[in-house]
Amino acid sequence: MRTPVALVAGLHRAARAAAVDRLLRRHPGAVAIHHHVRPGGEALVERVVRDVSGVLGRTSVRPAHGRPGHAAHDDHAAHDRAGHAAHAARDDRDDRDDRVTRAVRDDLLPELLRRSPAASLLVVELWDAVEPRAVAEAVAAPEAAGRLRLACVHTALHAGHLPVDICRGDRLCETGRAIPGDRRFLAEVLARQIEYATSLSLHGGDPEDAELAAAVLAHLAPHTPIVPRPRLAGGALCVRELAERVDPGTAQLPADAQTGEVTTVVWHRLRPLHPVRLFAAMDELAASTVRSRGRFWLANRPHRMLAWEAAAGEVSVSDAGPWLAALPGAAWELARPARRAAAALDWNPIIGDRVQHLVFTGPGLDRGRIVSLLDSCLIGPDDILPGSAEWAGRHDPFAPVLDLKERA
Repeated sequence: MRTPVALVAGLHRAARAAAVDRLLRRHPGAVAIHHHVRPGGEALVERVVRDVSGVLGRTSVRPAHGRPGHAAHDDHAAHDRAGHAAHAARDDRDDRDDRVTRAVRDDLLPELLRRSPAASLLVVELWDAVEPRAVAEAVAAPEAAGRLRLACVHTALHAGHLPVDICRGDRLCETGRAIPGDRRFLAEVLARQIEYATSLSLHGGDPEDAELAAAVLAHLAPHTPIVPRPRLAGGALCVRELAERVDPGTAQLPADAQTGEVTTVVWHRLRPLHPVRLFAAMDELAASTVRSRGRFWLANRPHRMLAWEAAAGEVSVSDAGPWLAALPGAAWELARPARRAAAALDWNPIIGDRVQHLVFTGPGLDRGRIVSLLDSCLIGPDDILPGSAEWAGRHDPFAPVLDLKERA
């Protein structure tokens, strides 16, 4: 019988700990594992294991220079009873951060497997800055398939802090929530923690805080339930399906909505965007919204789906692969069912699945301004036709930041 694993993520430590405590109290025999990343010193990571009665053990996990991710163990417990916008897709973690990330990943799975025979539930409390997707995919790795099953990806949030943090422009390394060199933005990580989760919970604050936080979550993740405690699935969660909920070609994007001061604007068009006009509009679009994401296409790159993601006033644009319409007919059958379904919903007899589908969320958004600004970026009858060879001689401001190597 496979042991269920629940991942609990979130930037708000008290909320995260409260969600873990509720799981431990509800499931006798459950064990929680948490990797705490310290800001300096030789031993950057400490693994803390606890159950409902308290701490079972503390272990240092040292990133090794020769073998990245190798863990060196040093038990400290007396007992161990369980035995301005940057328009690019980016990876801002430096080598030191990468070694720490791999150390946590490489230490976690063996620890889960070691404790799985004696535990009724394994709870992984992720550190502040960790995005849950990579950990979920590690838990679902083939080597653990017969002994572990991913049962929950939960994000716990502080009701009073969420509406403020999702608007903050701070980098994680400036807030003490990540090691030096981690250049990700706090709001960007918080948004990804919310959007990937299978359930959400709110802790702390007063009733007014809870009402506002729930409204924000209804815009950012309208399909994800807000529950009193992490919700466990009866079977194993499929990480491929979890990824499809957030990946550009298949993402479950929010719909047009207005809740109090929180607004979500959906912009959906068929005509391609002019690269120079869109690039000029990006700063205003990013600065006027809290969170935006989606997929789009440019007139000079008609074969490539481009992904848009913005938070904290910074836009990331990346290549998300080819549109299905740009591939040979046989490729349709090779695509995942979710990808085919998304393409079928957007299908046009002339341009196929190419579409502009961008979603913007924020307080007091000027819907008319966002729509008119984006509409002004579309090509018109006097512009060069999409895909024309004439585009090759024109200025392309996206060229320095887009890696458009052909990949299926």
